[in-house]
Amino acid sequence: MNFPKDETGKVLFEMQKAGIDLTVKHTVVFFHLFETQEQAQAMADHLAEVSPDITCDVHIDENPKVWALDCSITVLPLYDAIIVLEARFEKVVTQFKGHTDGWGIEA
Repeated sequence: MNFPKDETGKVLFEMQKAGIDLTVKHTVVFFHLFETQEQAQAMADHLAEVSPDITCDVHIDENPKVWALDCSITVLPLYDAIIVLEARFEKVVTQFKGHTDGWGIEA
């Protein structure tokens, strides 16, 4: 399988190289960071309303001043699907004054 030479393509390539089967569904986790717990929780609450297929986990990150929101969804980890989800999360996270911090697959 060939992947584009951008960050998402590189991550998928490394996963495939590590032996992860990208032809089956996986739980993909998208990471977001916020200054306050309230901002992270507000986005989690919003996603629960509009996208019940997404599971959210709000927790403190290693840095006590940063709150993390991990958003999990089970999908085929195809390049185009990941790009669409990244763009979707990017739109939402800015509404709650946070920023995206990458993604990964639960292994």
